[in-house]
Amino acid sequence: MKSPLAPGIRFVTSFSRDSWYRGYTLFLTFLFYTAYHLSRKPISIVKSELHRNCSAVNRPADLNITNNATWCDWAPFDQDNYQTLFGVLDNSFLVAYAVGMFFSGIFGERLPLRYYLSFGMVMSGLFTCLFGLGFYLKIHSLGYYAAIQVMNGLMQTTGWPAVVACVGNWFGKGKRGFIMGVWNSHTSVGNILGSLIAGVFVSSEWGMSFIVPGLIITCTGILCFFFLVEKPEHVNCTSPQHYSEKEGDETESVTNNSSHVDGTAYGSIAADPAEVVVEHTEAISFSGALRIPGVVEFSLCLLFAKLVSYTFLYWLPLYISNVAHFDAKEAGDMSTLFDVGGIVGGIMAGLVSDYTGGRATTCCVMLLTAAPMLYLYNYIGQRSIGTTVGMLLVCGGLVNGPYALITTAVSADLGTHESLRGNSRALSTVTAIIDGTGSIGAAVGPLLAGVISPTGWNNVFYMLITADLLACLFLSRLVYKEAHGWCRRVPRARGYKEI
Repeated sequence: MKSPLAPGIRFVTSFSRDSWYRGYTLFLTFLFYTAYHLSRKPISIVKSELHRNCSAVNRPADLNITNNATWCDWAPFDQDNYQTLFGVLDNSFLVAYAVGMFFSGIFGERLPLRYYLSFGMVMSGLFTCLFGLGFYLKIHSLGYYAAIQVMNGLMQTTGWPAVVACVGNWFGKGKRGFIMGVWNSHTSVGNILGSLIAGVFVSSEWGMSFIVPGLIITCTGILCFFFLVEKPEHVNCTSPQHYSEKEGDETESVTNNSSHVDGTAYGSIAADPAEVVVEHTEAISFSGALRIPGVVEFSLCLLFAKLVSYTFLYWLPLYISNVAHFDAKEAGDMSTLFDVGGIVGGIMAGLVSDYTGGRATTCCVMLLTAAPMLYLYNYIGQRSIGTTVGMLLVCGGLVNGPYALITTAVSADLGTHESLRGNSRALSTVTAIIDGTGSIGAAVGPLLAGVISPTGWNNVFYMLITADLLACLFLSRLVYKEAHGWCRRVPRARGYKEI
């Protein structure tokens, strides 16, 4: 009698070769962008160490000091305008990132993604380490740290368009919101790991808070060079298909059948193929990408959504330290709860938008709900540990959910929009435009926080609430069209098909 196949082997063989490669690519790109965010996070943790309340620090008996109030601070951040100086550091990185992002997508379309990503990660690791070396070399020049931040910001722009384009090469449109919602948790995972790693060293040798993440992203760059597969055809796998729509019904049929074929992942191949649009290989122009319906609206929405998210990214540990009177490590650890909430928020946003077909409506509802939650967090968020934990989780989910959805599923939907007639190479440029516009907000938010925070944290939160409401405003036309479609009971395919 023939022995039955072992359950574990049956499970392994139930997935096709294509599915294994898709999962492998998803894991690698997740790892790569986790490393990008991991290396960005230390600056927010180290801020509260560069300028501390020195009266609460035990002073060495043999230390000759001239100022009791700032003896434990790191020059030049020992001045009264230290918050503005921190804003300069944040802005140096974020402005460079925003400007560079508009060009990064163009390069990403024209260069091999494997080389582009590897170079970006290795160089980003170098500049992250150079920032940390300032501690050991006793560098006290604001210009040095600002210049390092500028170069690091430019190198970090290699990441997002390239990883989204790589994932877009491997995955079709079915259940894209859910897949990318889970995949996009790399942002929050990177922030959490970056906070925890930086927190280990921040109170003793803050230079290591940068050097260790710098070495990690350098190692992932080397891993990328040796193991990334850019496109399915490079390893004789089946490419995901992009279909033309015929009266709307055929596309819906393709989407419904997409997850039941050959064991491939979510919409890669349909059981009953519709007409396949011929793939074009030429890169799209910048103006051509802007003419894709919905790109401008979502870009402007992301500008304000990312303003809120990055203000929390760079200033939340300092806010917790100042308001709740935690030390640098405790504030950094507590701030990771915001990113934990962001993971759940991104997945929920993807699931809801897949089910309803309403990407814009999902973002708008979450942003509208976030506004009063931010108000409540500022007023009651520090009353107890339980309240702090709960409010950070809720605010993280509502703030980062729309941001995650726009930068992943929406960008991929618009980058493979039917108006492109199968030109999948537009994905990198579209992603760079959307995220580049968002990065302008990411640059402005921390800068405004640095300018406004000396007048009181209440004013910072009013600024964040206003940004959330403006983000909703830019989506109003798209929300109206989605609601109008639902009211008329028009069949809709999952994903952002028509705007």
